[in-house]
This record gives sequence, structure tokens and C-alpha cells, in this order.
Amino acid sequence: MARRLNGLVAAGTLLLASTGGTQGAREQPPAAGSVSILVYHRFEPAIHDSMAVRTSKFASQLRYLADHHYRVIPLRTLVSSLLHHEPLSNAVVITVDDGHRSVYTDMLPLVREYRVPITLFIYPSAISNASYAMTWEQLDALRQTGLFDVQSHTYWHPNFKIERRRLAPSAFDELVTTQLVKPRRVLNAKLGIDADLLAWPFGIYDDDLIRRANAAGYVAGVTLDARRVSPGDRTLALPRFLVTDAMSDKRFAAILPPLNR
Repeated sequence: MARRLNGLVAAGTLLLASTGGTQGAREQPPAAGSVSILVYHRFEPAIHDSMAVRTSKFASQLRYLADHHYRVIPLRTLVSSLLHHEPLSNAVVITVDDGHRSVYTDMLPLVREYRVPITLFIYPSAISNASYAMTWEQLDALRQTGLFDVQSHTYWHPNFKIERRRLAPSAFDELVTTQLVKPRRVLNAKLGIDADLLAWPFGIYDDDLIRRANAAGYVAGVTLDARRVSPGDRTLALPRFLVTDAMSDKRFAAILPPLNR
């Protein structure tokens, strides 16, 4: 596992620009870094959906990251650092949930322009089935750009909190196993991907679900806890900031890690 992660890290790390550090009058130990993981869902020319971001606004956010020399790294690079207890340097990770068709139509041209790595979490039941979702052919085209890492968002995006209350324990066990195992199998069959990263549906997780995800072969998972990733965070419960069109430019700048000067 370590060899595979290291290989992907070496091949996948992309930078918008490099930043330089400064040294004070007296030498100080390096400060612990932090990473901001951003999560988007869909993109629209004009907003009709509270979970969407205007394509023009996403473009301006990418431009802000580039102009201010933020490092944008793959999620897998961050995961490798955490697993190997390596120091974190300030950086940004961009993720997208659900597999909406606007990722292909609206997001892809900007990702190509700015050459930023994206981790895309999809639930396979929707792909080539739901009218809002991408097709398997489009997902494969994203994968072939080398800029998109396609990963698991469970099989059909259940609310585990509701299902735990609704189902008998044996039925809940079966549901969770299906939701965690089946997307890995489908993504391998459809795209040749070993999906070992997970986005928790609705950001819902607990110790029991984390244990089950680990047993199912996942090495990391992401939530909707709105804070930066810091050393010591559990790799199967990494926090993310939800980005919607309602987020102001000031708020967007505030959730990013401090710039190295």
C-alpha cells in the first residue's frame, strides 16, 4: 500500500505556483502546516440550486488561488503525508461530490486551464442512469486527463443515521457492507480504479462506520466538518469546507490556510 501511495503522490502532485518561506531574526521550529479541503457539488451559469456554484465564480476562485500562489495538491498526497506521519505544509485540496454532469461540461475546461488536481467522489448507481449525472464514458474521459481521481461516495448515497434507526441491525449491517464494498467493485470493473478513498454521504460518520470502512479497504474518508486538516486528524474523517455560490469572496479567502511569506 505504501509503495502504491508513494507512486501516486510522485506522479500526481500538481502546483499552481511555488511559495517561499521567510526566516525570522531567531531561528524557530517549523510551524505545523494545515490543509483546506474544499468540496463542490455542481456548477451552473446562473444559480438555480443552493448546492451549486456559478461557473464564473469557480473560475475566479481558481484565479485567486493562482494569483496568491497557493499550492493545490491531490487529496492522495495529503493522505500519504498523514499515513506516514510527515509534516504538513499549507496547501489546498479540491474535491467534488456526486458526479453531476456539470463536472464534465463546466468544470473540466477550467481544470484543464489551471491544471489543478481534483478528487471526484461518485455513487455508481447514478452514473449513466440519473438524468443529472455523468455517463461512464464521461467519467473515463475525466480519468484519462490525469487531473481527476475518481473515488467512492458509497453506492447510492444513503443517510446512515436514518437507516440505522429504520432497519434491524442485521439489515443495517447488510446495507453498510453493500454501500462500502459495491462501489469499489464497480469502479474497478468500469474504470480499472482501486477506489480506496471515501466521501461520507451527508458528512455522516461515527466510530462504527469508520471501523467498517477500514475493514472494507478504505484508507481515508472525508466529511463536511468545516475546518482545516491538521496533523493528528483521523484519515477516515478528514474535514472539508462546503463551497456554494452563497460563500462570499471574503469567506473563501478566510477558509484557506495561511500563506507562506
